[in-house]
Amino acid sequence: MSKVKVLVVDDSELIRQLLSQIINSADDLEVVGVAVDPYDARDKIKQLNPDVLTLDIEMPKMDGISFLRNLMKLRPMPVVMISTLTEKGAPATLEALDLGAVDYLPKPKVDQVQGLHQYSIDIIEKVRTAATANVYTLERMQNARSRIPIEREKSAPYGFRPGYIIAIGASTGGTEAIKEVLLGMPVNCPPVLLSQHIPPVFSATYADRMNRICDISVFEAKDDMKLENGCAYLAPGDHHLKIVYKGGAYYTKLDKSEPVNRHRPAVDVMFESVLDAAGSKVVGVLLTGMGKDGANGLLKMRDAGCHTIAQDKESSVVWGMPGAAVAIGAAVDVLPLEKIFSKALSCCSNRQNLS
Repeated sequence: MSKVKVLVVDDSELIRQLLSQIINSADDLEVVGVAVDPYDARDKIKQLNPDVLTLDIEMPKMDGISFLRNLMKLRPMPVVMISTLTEKGAPATLEALDLGAVDYLPKPKVDQVQGLHQYSIDIIEKVRTAATANVYTLERMQNARSRIPIEREKSAPYGFRPGYIIAIGASTGGTEAIKEVLLGMPVNCPPVLLSQHIPPVFSATYADRMNRICDISVFEAKDDMKLENGCAYLAPGDHHLKIVYKGGAYYTKLDKSEPVNRHRPAVDVMFESVLDAAGSKVVGVLLTGMGKDGANGLLKMRDAGCHTIAQDKESSVVWGMPGAAVAIGAAVDVLPLEKIFSKALSCCSNRQNLS
């Protein structure tokens, strides 16, 4: 079996050496070359035809975002961004995901041996996953951005049944998938709960970004927020998102208990909490992502009479989480991304004939 060919692009010789050493330690991965800047990377891509790129954001001659924008137009391929996980660096990383990067990792701290083992595990896992990413989906996402945006309805011409909630989970590729679903939501939609595997320094920036471009209001969830129609609530990085029912309304509850499926926030935790609070008045949605988080929770929802939706393989960047849900029979519907918001809304509507 041939190894996954990786090109490491970074202006720091120390980082290039460290990433190469980590990636080459995996039996199925091989660093076939390194590049010191985007112009060098362009030539190496032509020469070496890599399967995956690791790409630094801050580089001389041309920044990583500009290079990624050109790359995804001319030769779409799986890219893992190596970024600074700070609030200052969050917008650039989110822009990279918007442009089609599969995933991101922090810069390795070469002066800290402690934690390097886990970092090595993470980068090997993310490069492996990127190698399996659906490049067609990356191309489709990039092409969609070049189209003239269609004016969306500000409110749906139908009402929604009281007490209904839409709960959405995602991981790899999920920031863009969630965006597409939220862009379809009208201002009177049922409350939307979101659990995306995302680090703490990114979740507030991502929520603000969604709030600016969507018709509905998007918040980074805080403790004890009352769920309202026309609003979406994103689990903060490093917190599970739950809800409780009290006084005739639903309220958010943040939880820092142990990670589940190696994640906090975990989609399974959110799904099970929403099911406990709202019973069958939940529409569960599982979008693109690596691993199996959310599959068991979605099955519990379906068994309890909820309508459940999984993103299909063709439109997923990584068909891990939704694929796991489909494999165990957790999804009532398996749909392309562009059809998910309308189906979710129809399941909550007084007129269930919209999809």
